[in-house]
Amino acid sequence: MAMRRGALAIIVAVTVVGLFVAIAASFLHDGLSSRATPGPVESMIARRVRHLAIPSSARAVANPVLSSAEDLREARLHFADHCAICHGNEGVGDTIIGGGLYPKPPDLRLPETQNLSDGELFWIIENGVRFTGMPAFSAGGAHGGMLDSWKLVHFIRHLPHLTAAERVEMERYNPKGPDDREEENWENDFLNGATIQRKPESQDHRQE
Repeated sequence: MAMRRGALAIIVAVTVVGLFVAIAASFLHDGLSSRATPGPVESMIARRVRHLAIPSSARAVANPVLSSAEDLREARLHFADHCAICHGNEGVGDTIIGGGLYPKPPDLRLPETQNLSDGELFWIIENGVRFTGMPAFSAGGAHGGMLDSWKLVHFIRHLPHLTAAERVEMERYNPKGPDDREEENWENDFLNGATIQRKPESQDHRQE
């Protein structure tokens, strides 16, 4: 038992040292810029460290929430409102916010994420990942708590099969700035037949 613990400690130490070396090499090459992309060695080491950081008991936990169409829709709209700002509605991660993070959000449709256990996905949602842009969404924050996290696990599994209709619905729940809301209100008024003024940008264009 002592030998096994010693070997595990050596593996963890080597992994941590390798990660620091990879990070140091990245800093020397790209400075502190978050525009850089982690190399394959750094990515591999980071995934390994993340795996070791998640308790084995948490990895083995099965999803206690049965997947249903209602829960999947609820999770989909929750994802659109809380997660898509970084991950995008399709889970690709190619958003303005996500593209400015280091490391970039992973493509949640790919095997690197889909091959994680339900327990691992739940643990990451609840606890976040240090040194990345992934926050902890455990109970007490803006997130709805453990039940929502388990529903989100089902939705992450569904991402590779997301339909066009589901994407359109998600867009209505994405966070919007003042300009986007004004545009949406104008379009709704127009479609509802209300008497409305010409859009501001059209007025500006007419005056030029």
